[in-house]
Amino acid sequence: MKIKFIGAAREVTGSKHLITTDSGKRILLDCGMFQGKGLETDGMNRDLMFDPQQIDHIILTHAHIDHAGLIPYMYKMGFRGSVICSSATRDLCAIMLADSAYIQEHDTYTFNKRRAKKGLPLVTPIYTQDDARQCMNQFIGVPNNMKFRIDDNIKVKFTNTGHMLGSGVANIQIIENGEIKRIAYTGDIGRPVDRILATPEPFPQTDILITESTYGDRLHSSNDAAEEELLNVVVNTCVNKGGKVIIPAFSVGRTQEVVYAFNNFFNAGRLPKVDIFVDSPLAVNATAVFKAHPECYNNDFMKVMENDPDPFGFNNLFYITRQQDSKKLNQHKKPCVIISASGMMEAGRVKHHLANNISDPKNTVLAVGYCSPSTLGARILRGDKEVSIHGTVHKVNAEIRKIDSFSGHADYKEMIAFLSCQDKGALEKTFVVHGEYETQKKYAATLGTEGYKNVEIPARGQEYIV
Repeated sequence: MKIKFIGAAREVTGSKHLITTDSGKRILLDCGMFQGKGLETDGMNRDLMFDPQQIDHIILTHAHIDHAGLIPYMYKMGFRGSVICSSATRDLCAIMLADSAYIQEHDTYTFNKRRAKKGLPLVTPIYTQDDARQCMNQFIGVPNNMKFRIDDNIKVKFTNTGHMLGSGVANIQIIENGEIKRIAYTGDIGRPVDRILATPEPFPQTDILITESTYGDRLHSSNDAAEEELLNVVVNTCVNKGGKVIIPAFSVGRTQEVVYAFNNFFNAGRLPKVDIFVDSPLAVNATAVFKAHPECYNNDFMKVMENDPDPFGFNNLFYITRQQDSKKLNQHKKPCVIISASGMMEAGRVKHHLANNISDPKNTVLAVGYCSPSTLGARILRGDKEVSIHGTVHKVNAEIRKIDSFSGHADYKEMIAFLSCQDKGALEKTFVVHGEYETQKKYAATLGTEGYKNVEIPARGQEYIV
């Protein structure tokens, strides 16, 4: 059996790991889109490094675009195998992939108008909304902790990672030459204590471990401290300075967590009387999916719902779906909070809000999650004094803040604790993926001191016999 690492290898986005069995079965672990590298990203996404028609199955750990975003492109290019994931992941993909396609179509239309004026050839989106709709026919939703038989020789079971709604470790058993080979792919690992989701659970012993490393060199502060910091940013910006808080947040996961924190402050009478706008059609739809999957909630969240049946809604919270209503926020003169996608500030409506607000020192841009180093979000967070947004250079005069503890990724101690369910002596190999290379080297060294043997950091395109 071989494993080829195609994406999220010494970088964070584009998760794709290809298993080829001795009998010729081809199983793709995740099918993520590369993000944040400009025109280079487009080429990397179109060059899959394999023939989609030859892939038998995609085993999908969760619905984030950097893990699931190229499934419609696979379908467009002839993939007709099954996509196996949790039921909540399937429901999220139905809205997230369509949203990704819409953004591509819109951005391509805008880009082509500029190219046409210059006499340059037009470009096409990687995939369309129709591709996104049709690929959903290939999805099979599987309940967590149920062993799903793909064929006589391959079984998979998902166990909760707490990273996002429906996320899970893909625990795979493959029979070759009469022997069972066990592979566990963590996808992304969540925090041990989440505001909404159930705690990550131990996963079965494996022979080959493929594990993420996004925050492999840092520690988070506590959730309570993060929420107080969130409230302080709102008070300081909206009340004391009379400005706006722009919160770039992924529509699925981070947005719901931030809204839930505001909801709790509202219920406690601590939230200032300022309007809070969630400006993302995807976030509205995703919140509906959250409500449809209570099996993913933790006990504390369930108890809150006993007294507050809508923890994602309160009096001065407004969900924006229509584009014309989103544009009206540009003329909103009163202090307010605008939560909008995307979290890395690379696409979506948040770029318009940044363009309209980042040069005003009364305002604050508050990041609540990870930003890949090449993204607009990373450039803003590292202190660039000017940034280009939609081709126009803007001075960065707004206050820039970051709260790491709203991230859905575990820090390195939390990841080590999550992996502690494994007998290290029984592991044949550990592959570290989904992290920046310098971070991965530090995390791999930490794994070594913890007693993990044969730890590898695969490069893009590198193949191993296991």
